[in-house]
Amino acid sequence: MTVTLDILPVLPELFVALCGLILVLIGVFRSGDPTRPIATLSIMTMVTAMLLVWALGPDRQTGFGGLFVADRFAAFAKQLILLGSILSTALAIPFLEREKTTRFEYPVLVLFATLGMMVMVSANDFMSLYMGLELSSLPLYVLAAFHRDSPRAAEAGVKYFVLGALASGLLLYGISLLYGFSGTTSFLGLARSFEDLSGPPAVGIVVGLVFVVAGLAFKVSAAPFHMWTPDVYEGAPTPVTAFFSVAPKIAALCLLTRVMVEPFAAMTDQWRQVVVALAVISMLVGAFAALTQSNIKRLMAYSSIGHAGYILVGLAAGSVLGVQAILIYLTIYLFMNIAVFAVILSMRRMGRHVEGIADLAGLSKTNPAMAFVMAVLMFSMAGIPPLAGFWGKFYVFMAAIEAGLYPLAVVGLVTSVVAAYYYLRIVKVMYFDEPVESFDHPIGSAPVVAMSVGTMVVLGFTFLPAPLVTGAKAAAAALFPTG
Repeated sequence: MTVTLDILPVLPELFVALCGLILVLIGVFRSGDPTRPIATLSIMTMVTAMLLVWALGPDRQTGFGGLFVADRFAAFAKQLILLGSILSTALAIPFLEREKTTRFEYPVLVLFATLGMMVMVSANDFMSLYMGLELSSLPLYVLAAFHRDSPRAAEAGVKYFVLGALASGLLLYGISLLYGFSGTTSFLGLARSFEDLSGPPAVGIVVGLVFVVAGLAFKVSAAPFHMWTPDVYEGAPTPVTAFFSVAPKIAALCLLTRVMVEPFAAMTDQWRQVVVALAVISMLVGAFAALTQSNIKRLMAYSSIGHAGYILVGLAAGSVLGVQAILIYLTIYLFMNIAVFAVILSMRRMGRHVEGIADLAGLSKTNPAMAFVMAVLMFSMAGIPPLAGFWGKFYVFMAAIEAGLYPLAVVGLVTSVVAAYYYLRIVKVMYFDEPVESFDHPIGSAPVVAMSVGTMVVLGFTFLPAPLVTGAKAAAAALFPTG
């Protein structure tokens, strides 16, 4: 009976792992091209996993001897991760079929990467954290180079692998220092050891914490650890870039939030300085480096760096309101980003995929519906009210102001204004430039559905914010049991 109760919180992850192994066997032994049926089964697996996460209920449960925790925060993060993986997989299959690069390994790799992310956000110990991180990272390295005949994709895969290995090394070194000076890798044990400190923490603890933050900053593509992001976003196949921009980013940011807030709650003053620096540099790089970009995927890479900076503003607050703001921002970001990449995946001319911002010229005349969707999404990403993107930034800046971080909020506002230029430049190109040849009609319903859902969320959040705001608040409170 004890074993059953210990495994129950891990049921969604065990289900995904088992289904992933079965899908590998189906792919190996099935004749013909099994990519589409395996992708369908993979999506069904992730939908079932979402239901299992919901069925576990709101109570905090631990498994595997305290290495794994299932609570409201983990459940909220897992729902976002699974939703991002489902949408990006649905977008990927028509693209891979058109490019004649279908292989059944694609949806299986996405499934195993998603499994690693689910483990990451439920980690309650640095050992389980590292296992989840590597389980998600290894499939991502392969996905980045999935077009093995493309030099750009191969370069993206190698860069991602090398810098990812460096990040893992930094993280492991930080964990070893924390273990050496505290005697434990458990989040609960670390929190208790830091609460009992009468004076300032040992230098080794602080250095270890800095290395841990640096290692995780690579994963969230926060500047100055962002150097892999533009090249990988541009070089990887577009559906892989769409996947990278949502699920792994959400998982890494939620993991960073849990690590900072739970084991290091007593050291908020020490880690806040590092997080504030990461947030400021990320917002500045995201705002200014994107101004000169002509490739839309590369522009979205710098945009993601900027958004990571805004989300870190919420983390710097170190409060329930700050974590609530992070979860609201991530939810809105998920729908905005998937819809934008649905538009990018629809940018095909004469059967060839195009990526230049100039290729959108005159889109309002050749495809008014797509131009409207892209304009709404760009306005939202720029943070223009009353669209959902405005509310995401509103909540993180309010959390910073409540925590007394006024300069950080001011930097956020200024960089938002600067970043608005390159978002509005896309709108200007679509509506005021002379039209070029129209795009091919989108193949399949997935891009249309993704664009429609994303647009509805962006337009409708202002009128129905309560479910997300209430759910995010409950999830954030799970990290502050005494608050």
